[in-house]
Amino acid sequence: MTILRLLVLVAFLAAGLVVGSLNPQRIALDFGIVEVVTTTGIAIMVSLLAGVLLGGGMVMATTVLPLRARLRRANRPVPVATAAEGPRPPNPGT
Repeated sequence: MTILRLLVLVAFLAAGLVVGSLNPQRIALDFGIVEVVTTTGIAIMVSLLAGVLLGGGMVMATTVLPLRARLRRANRPVPVATAAEGPRPPNPGT
């Protein structure tokens, strides 16, 4: 699995280098407060990275964390009835 991750990392690194080298045009990004001068390739790669991080964070917050909380609640040990409590009534559903 580690080799597969390394190969995927190298493939994405190579793709980033290709995109960056094929798009050397200068652009100016104006954010209102500050203006950033960069190349088109870097702007594309940064926007893709920001999208991946924001999308992953949204999935984490809306799906993964609630499922982990539900799993934690489901794995809690059930308290065992002691003899002092007396016999439990039978379950009518079974």
